[in-house]
Amino acid sequence: MGVSIQEAARIAPSPRQLAWQELEFYAFIHFTVNTFTDMEWGHGDESPSIFNPSELDARQWVAACQAAGMKGLILTCKHHDGFCLWPSAYTEHSVKSSPWRGGQGDLVREVSDACREAGLKFGVYLSPWDRHEPSYGDSPAYNAFFLNQLRELLTGYGELFCVWFDGACGEGANGKRQVYDWDAYYGLIRELQPNSVISVCGPDVRWCGNEAGHTRKSEWSVVPATMRDNEKIQANSQQADDGEFAKRVGSEDEDLGSRAVLAGASEAVWYPAETNTSIRPGWFYHAAEDDRVKTADELMELYERTVGGNSTFLLNLPPDRRGLLHENDVARMKELGERIGRTYGADLAAGASVQGSAGKDAAHGAERLTDGDRSTFWQAPEGAEQAEFVIELGSGLAFDRVVLAENIREGQRIERFRLEASSGDGEWRPLYEGTVVGYKKICRIAETTASRLRLTIEESRWSPTLTSVGVYRSLAVEQ
Repeated sequence: MGVSIQEAARIAPSPRQLAWQELEFYAFIHFTVNTFTDMEWGHGDESPSIFNPSELDARQWVAACQAAGMKGLILTCKHHDGFCLWPSAYTEHSVKSSPWRGGQGDLVREVSDACREAGLKFGVYLSPWDRHEPSYGDSPAYNAFFLNQLRELLTGYGELFCVWFDGACGEGANGKRQVYDWDAYYGLIRELQPNSVISVCGPDVRWCGNEAGHTRKSEWSVVPATMRDNEKIQANSQQADDGEFAKRVGSEDEDLGSRAVLAGASEAVWYPAETNTSIRPGWFYHAAEDDRVKTADELMELYERTVGGNSTFLLNLPPDRRGLLHENDVARMKELGERIGRTYGADLAAGASVQGSAGKDAAHGAERLTDGDRSTFWQAPEGAEQAEFVIELGSGLAFDRVVLAENIREGQRIERFRLEASSGDGEWRPLYEGTVVGYKKICRIAETTASRLRLTIEESRWSPTLTSVGVYRSLAVEQ
């Protein structure tokens, strides 16, 4: 039968998914023996003796994140090479066998402490693929080993906002391919860190489908439930001959949640997108890339398309061999934070008068769209699928950004909208036509001066909601 539009409209995030979405922008830190071998993927035979950062300062990493406006940090606690950044009791291939801190160091501890001290959320990346561990490929033995290491991270470093898995899976030294026990991994996380989202190879947050920062025109958070089955996701790109349309929907597809896609799905779930990319071409530090750090313009473009496209933005920052973020990276983060602050620091429509077409029949009044309180919202009457709002901007206001936000606690419902402006002469000039809104939609438009802004919701999935309409002027215009 497929998933009906009314069913899809009522699917909403869990509390952990909602808290994660509200972080919006956070960091990935890739740092391990690869940093010292100038490689992206280690082989697992690297000597722990090469891991010896001379000036490591986790507070410097955190300060750079804060300068950019980030609200969290995810550390690669173990990458594919198997080297652990904490003194794991289950392997000698860790910081305890390195000269760093005299073998007494715990980098996970230092980063988690620095995050909490500064008020940032902390998360962990743990690679299921381990090219060093001898038991890899002996599935039961390695799964027990992996669960032991996972338990160490889940119990030793306070509350985690995220456990981030990728699906890398290579052949073990015994010539066998490891079969990961995802259900056991997830069960342990739910038991020990119930407020943590499980990302990418997990049921809470999905990969956007690329590592280049590409975003979709329509990013749906409600998608076929089969996307949460990682084995099916991996098979999607290789086979699609069973006749079930939903199973052909994979993370790299452009359309994940349209009416046509849901009509072919037996079940839908809330499975929102995270967009991950690196500030440099590589994920680990390479001195040859010091002059290839993304510019402030490129980073701002990424921020507006990701956070402003119903996704979160996970930006990788790779420390160098000193154990510091390079000066170029730090400078870019500061520039980005300043630009975000100057563009979105003040809502020019705050407190503006709003007239809504639904009037008093709406569940909540249209005036809540400009009250500056994200916990309040407007909702159309039951069954209504269109609405119109006119926002009074005064004698004439210059702007080039309009930010919309749905009350996603009630689901994601808006499918198509348009923005128009008027200077009080009765003529409405088209500004923007969009599709989905979701948690946040940043509409980037040419510089406009107007006294009134009109938002029309043209199509939606049953009783749309809005929590805010913001109007802003970008740094580029001020220059």
